[in-house]
Amino acid sequence: MKPLDLPPLWLLLFVIVALALDRLVPFGLFGAPGRIAAVGLGGTGLVLAGLAARLMRRAATTVLPHRQPSALVTDGVFSISRNPIYLGDLLILLAVLLWIDAPLGLPLVPAFLWVLTRRFVEPEEARLRLAFGAQFDDWTRRTRRWL
Repeated sequence: MKPLDLPPLWLLLFVIVALALDRLVPFGLFGAPGRIAAVGLGGTGLVLAGLAARLMRRAATTVLPHRQPSALVTDGVFSISRNPIYLGDLLILLAVLLWIDAPLGLPLVPAFLWVLTRRFVEPEEARLRLAFGAQFDDWTRRTRRWL
């Protein structure tokens, strides 16, 4: 595994960039409604990630990217999204942007989505396809990558 190539570290990097951008160009737009939405989105992100990690631990498979999975988890939150942990990370980033009232940081969300997809999702999908074949393909037909 690449030692520092973990999604939470990428999330932290994007949060730092958002905070720096907000300091350089302070421009509030969301106000109190943004903070309320931030709590809901951030909470949803944490719950999604937590439920997914719990299901993966129960199936005795890795939650760490770049590692070979030992089981294909398709139930629970994995029946809604093939990537609920990464989706949770995206929601957390969006929640931070709303909380700090940094609308100029909103382009960081699709940029983070791109990083997650290229660095983690696509390689994981390749490993899952090799390991689980038709079972993985069936899951991809039933369940979207994100939502």
